Amino acid sequence: MTLIDGIAAPLAAALAAKGYETLTPVQEAALAEGCEGRDLLVSAQTGSGKTVAFGLAIAPELLAEGLELAVAPRALIVAPTRELALQVRRELEWLYAGTGARVASCVGGMDYRTEKRALERGAAIVVGTPGRLRDHIERRSLDLSALRAAVLDEADEMLDLGFQEDLEFILAAAPADRRTLMFSATVPRSIEKLAQDYQRDALRVIARGEARQHGDIEYRAISVALRDRENAVLNLLRLHEARVAIVFCKTRAAVSHLLARMGNRGFQVVALSGELSQQERSHALQALRDGRARVCIATDVAARGIDLPGLDLVVHFDLPSNSETLLHRSGRTGRAGQKGVSVLVVTPSDYRKAQRLLAGAKVTADWGKPPSADEVRAADDARLMENEAFGAPDEDEADMVAALLARHGAEAVAAAALRLWRAGRSAPEELHDIPAPGAPAPRPARTGFAESVWFAIPVGRSGRAEARWLLPKLCEHGGITKDAIGAIRVQEDETFVQIDASAAAGFTAALGPDLALDEGLSLRRLPAEPVLERNPRPGPERDRKPRAPRGDTPRPPRRERDGPTEERPARRMRDEAMPERPAPRQPRVDAVAERPAEAPRPARVATPAPDGEAGHKPRKPRAKPGAERPARVEPARNAAPGDKPFRRPADRGDSAGDRSGDRPARKPFAGKPSGGKPVGKGGFSGGQARPTRPKVGPKPGPKPGSRGTRPAPARPDFSDPGVSLRGRPRPPSRKG
Repeated sequence: MTLIDGIAAPLAAALAAKGYETLTPVQEAALAEGCEGRDLLVSAQTGSGKTVAFGLAIAPELLAEGLELAVAPRALIVAPTRELALQVRRELEWLYAGTGARVASCVGGMDYRTEKRALERGAAIVVGTPGRLRDHIERRSLDLSALRAAVLDEADEMLDLGFQEDLEFILAAAPADRRTLMFSATVPRSIEKLAQDYQRDALRVIARGEARQHGDIEYRAISVALRDRENAVLNLLRLHEARVAIVFCKTRAAVSHLLARMGNRGFQVVALSGELSQQERSHALQALRDGRARVCIATDVAARGIDLPGLDLVVHFDLPSNSETLLHRSGRTGRAGQKGVSVLVVTPSDYRKAQRLLAGAKVTADWGKPPSADEVRAADDARLMENEAFGAPDEDEADMVAALLARHGAEAVAAAALRLWRAGRSAPEELHDIPAPGAPAPRPARTGFAESVWFAIPVGRSGRAEARWLLPKLCEHGGITKDAIGAIRVQEDETFVQIDASAAAGFTAALGPDLALDEGLSLRRLPAEPVLERNPRPGPERDRKPRAPRGDTPRPPRRERDGPTEERPARRMRDEAMPERPAPRQPRVDAVAERPAEAPRPARVATPAPDGEAGHKPRKPRAKPGAERPARVEPARNAAPGDKPFRRPADRGDSAGDRSGDRPARKPFAGKPSGGKPVGKGGFSGGQARPTRPKVGPKPGPKPGSRGTRPAPARPDFSDPGVSLRGRPRPPSRKG
């Protein structure tokens, strides 16, 4: 179709003034027959001209009435990021410049009062981010009652960023008879569900050329070692010398690290990350547009939707998480028919992930190595030879050129120009060679020696000898490399080492006449290869029966497994494997003096101890069943010297006397009765008292030096009216 077909005159004039000769495939698809007045679900790749496409698609609804007198917004465009929203605003401003329509923006990070005043003055088109638009709707500064068209730009990205709730709120506040257009690079299930809920009989539009993603972008993948990632990026930037390049990282910490590294190397670099304010982000983008900066280091979220003119190189320092993100990153270059390069920096551990990302994005990348230092220098020299500064000198410069040639000569002037050219650029980095992606690391083939010499070292496993500490000692003291050492066979008391015959002479000369490898450790040259007997290591041999395989014998049921020990195979095998325990030692019968059973055991009588000495406590005699218990004799409490001891009857009764005949005999205590609680010492409530065994003999005297050696005080005479009940003298009465 031609440029004028189906496009309003003011918009066609704006396109012609911008340099448009033909429309892009997505712009033609949005203006195709049958799309006018219908809801559209358009899938188009990044950088295909979607902004102009939906600007042309909503023109009939906007131009139906005069846009100069519009009080409420007629069209609403929702973008995921602030940069994309501001970019859409700039595109629509020049596209609708001839119609007199006002375009306002509502994005986070900007002054809310300025946006409110712009909305109050009247804006026909409003562009904003979901969060700020919802804020204006809730504060009633944005009225969507007259809305005729709503556009969701990069709808898949907005859902990935968690804006679905805000989108539903914004669309619910708009009239139901509006026109809804959704533009997305991919159409996942979430976009389909949102389209079914908020669109009416939407028309699915697929732009031509979508099957071949980013035809103007050249994809490359370089395999680098993990330690060379940063150096590979520096060489890439030096090799291409792009007018504007962008390096993508996953985290803000990686952005800050690369920013400092490149700034120290002399690169003109800026950063874009979520921690920057809107003013700082705007200054960084403006520096890239003005040419004051040439490299931008950004995260995925911060760089979404940005459009930088002349962006020729995209470097993926960290691989993206999915194929859609890879396409969005790479879509920053190769826009509007221009060519671009997208390079993936792949470490050996990320090789499979890179293959999945490229297959999911349906793109093919050229695999190779990162640019070396020689390639970077060659590219610099080629650019120097083709530099425009080597043209014919102007009239003002002719005198200075002649003076330089006359004074220094042509060779000195050329050398100075070369040094000045290289001085303003960072020196290239030297990188390590790694194998091709997907191929295992090449290992040098180890072949046997044609002739070898064997040496014996008088240390083995008993001396904790190991090949890993013998090898460096042999190389260090023998003056050889590890390639000259063959087998190292560690035995119990000796170790045998094989040395290449060509290096044996130098090896023995370096060790000296004694072949001393270390202090107290000398080698011995063997006439031939030692013959070793491969015997198993000594150790305890356990005579165990082989375990029967599980599939041969069915597992018995539980009641059979819980039977006696002899029916359990595991226990029987364990008992058979364990050695028999010796029989317990029996005591000798003749060593024990037998006493006649009828002879009573004599009771031990305590021997009275002298005054001031401790007596010997007698052993309690064992009372036989049926024998009468003797009465216990113990001194009275607080008894004075010379008093008679108190005799407690053998059979306890109550305080009134022995009432054994009035009541049945007490049963012996057989444990704690049910429901009984312990009361004091020796009794339980609700049960019988525990019987106590009477003690025989006088109570032993106190130990020497203790308080018990003091004589007991005399009893006070309580019949004396001058003595109180406590045994103290009464104070004299005041009445007396």
